[in-house]
Amino acid sequence: MRKYANRPMRILAGELAAGLNRLKRGYVDAAEALAQLIDPRRAYPFEFVVYRLTGYRPPRGERPAESLDGAALRQDLLRLMLDVCDSFELRASAYCQAVYDTAGVAQRFRVSKKTIQRWRTRGLAARRLVMGDGTRHIAFLESSLRWFVSQRRQQVRRSMHFSQMSATERRDVIRRARRMARSADCSLIEASRRIAARKGRAVETVRYTLRNYDRQHPDEAIFAGGGVLDDGERGDIYRSYLRGTAVPTLARRHARTRSSIYRIINEMRARHLAARSIQYVYNPQFDLPNADDVILDSTADAGADTQRPPAMPKPSELPAYLRALYEVPLLAADRERQLFRRYNYLKYKADRLRRTIDVRRVNTARLKEIEDLLLRATAVKNAIVRANLRLVVSIARKHVAGPQTLFELVSDGNVSLMRAVEKFDYARGNRFSTYASWAIMRNFARSVPREKYHLGRFTTGHDEILDIAAALKSYDPGEINMLELRESIETVLTRLSPTERKVLVGHYGLEPDRPARTFEQLGRYLGMSKERVRQIEIKALHKLRTYLAPCEAELLK
Repeated sequence: MRKYANRPMRILAGELAAGLNRLKRGYVDAAEALAQLIDPRRAYPFEFVVYRLTGYRPPRGERPAESLDGAALRQDLLRLMLDVCDSFELRASAYCQAVYDTAGVAQRFRVSKKTIQRWRTRGLAARRLVMGDGTRHIAFLESSLRWFVSQRRQQVRRSMHFSQMSATERRDVIRRARRMARSADCSLIEASRRIAARKGRAVETVRYTLRNYDRQHPDEAIFAGGGVLDDGERGDIYRSYLRGTAVPTLARRHARTRSSIYRIINEMRARHLAARSIQYVYNPQFDLPNADDVILDSTADAGADTQRPPAMPKPSELPAYLRALYEVPLLAADRERQLFRRYNYLKYKADRLRRTIDVRRVNTARLKEIEDLLLRATAVKNAIVRANLRLVVSIARKHVAGPQTLFELVSDGNVSLMRAVEKFDYARGNRFSTYASWAIMRNFARSVPREKYHLGRFTTGHDEILDIAAALKSYDPGEINMLELRESIETVLTRLSPTERKVLVGHYGLEPDRPARTFEQLGRYLGMSKERVRQIEIKALHKLRTYLAPCEAELLK
């Protein structure tokens, strides 16, 4: 079974491939007809896809009620055609029209086989048919070729007229590029575009010719930039991108194409994720075949013990923002176990995907999937932390008489609370508040001397409490993974535009070794008014809340 962009399409392909052989050719032909009708800019209901392929309209609720992106759906339909063809013997003689294998299509259009492979990714439908010699081959119908040519006429014509650049033409390209670099001070990509327009060649072909010449003749290189970048330069490009520098600006600055800058950015993303340590508390449930459906199913939250603990009165002597913590409801026992199970499972999935990263062949879809899993895990963690912040306040109030102020104790205790979330094992049957209380008091024992005396005299007859205390021996609440924290912030900031990232990074001092700047200072730097900078910040913060709110709102139901 091939890899599908949409999980429902993968399931549907398996069902059709396991169906009756006499119906399978109809499924294949219907899939091609639907792929030709699909508009890549639109989304289509899954029920519509099932009906067009099988003529069967599933009852409401039997199939997932979701919409599928048009571009991804078209590719899934082409994959489905091959999977169904692989499940039975479909002969070329079954079609009353000409049938070509890959070599035949290449010969007909005077292109390479590799070009045919590229055409398939752009919508050319293929089948796996049993040809006249009795062997299976990737094959193309005459009608499929005609439809593709009608849709991609210019691309097909360009491929048919492509020829290798002759030595004379190559020398002319180099001569033109050298003159442009000296007189017009053109960059590599600008010169490639101008020469390509004059010579009727692809921009990438001209750029490759010039880059290849510079590598072979370093003493006579036309463009000083554009060589192989070291790790330091790649890191600078990645950090500049995260700070808000636009890709076109980076391309001009480093004499690169936009696509090469994107490749460098994705490579650095892959390196950071591959080197990142993702810690979680493992549970055997994570390896069950239906783990996704059981653990990540949001509908299960509705029955997660809807009776919340009664609201506690707000202590009047606390400042307003501390009293606001009491507005966040406590977590019931079942709800708490669900959140911790989901939190660790999301990180477990992210870690398994992280181990498959190949920095030499970056899969951007996989990087995005890992980052989304980590963001969802962070949203779950934030929900747990917010529901337990009042525990920190209640413990900190008992130690105010020490050398530290209440706010210092609360801040210190919050760090212990967040670290406790990382280490807590929900499967042991204890409530998180018990575990977190020991973590917070253990941390206070370092900062409040008299706490050591009380902890030393504390005894209990419950083995569960002793187990928790023993587990805390390997826990150091003073450790803060600043690299992980910064990577999480940078991942979220990639959702913003370059200008929005510059405003937030500059105003809140998120850039290393640079202090926070005022709206007026940022306005002078960006060439806009102070009020405009303030409006951009409001818009950026709203965008981040909108992006993160759905997960967090769902978790706090």
